[in-house]
Amino acid sequence: MSGAGRLTTHVLDTARGVPAAGVKIELYAVIDEQRSWLKTVVTNADGRTDEPLIFGGSLETGQYELVFHVGDYFGEQGGLAGRTTVPFLNQVPVRFGVADQSGHYHVPLLVSPWSYSTYRGS
Repeated sequence: MSGAGRLTTHVLDTARGVPAAGVKIELYAVIDEQRSWLKTVVTNADGRTDEPLIFGGSLETGQYELVFHVGDYFGEQGGLAGRTTVPFLNQVPVRFGVADQSGHYHVPLLVSPWSYSTYRGS
């Protein structure tokens, strides 16, 4: 039985110190190392999605993967990673597990053209 949990994310551009607006994010369920696409969203002006990625009783126990398309984002920013046509970070995959389908899983990405970090937020 599904819980009332939810999955949210946001992206912060640590090179410029602002929310990262316009970042494409793909969400996958991962079962036996096989990815199954669930949805694609784009971050808003606050670097967040307009609604949770999963909510309303649809969050299931298991593995998920978020793929953040940061190469496109930084390419559009001009000057930050413009020294090369091949970005150092292009797509950043973050694979994580959901153990409590009634919980709130917040998976943010803090990113620059050269590094990233994530954590389980609240």
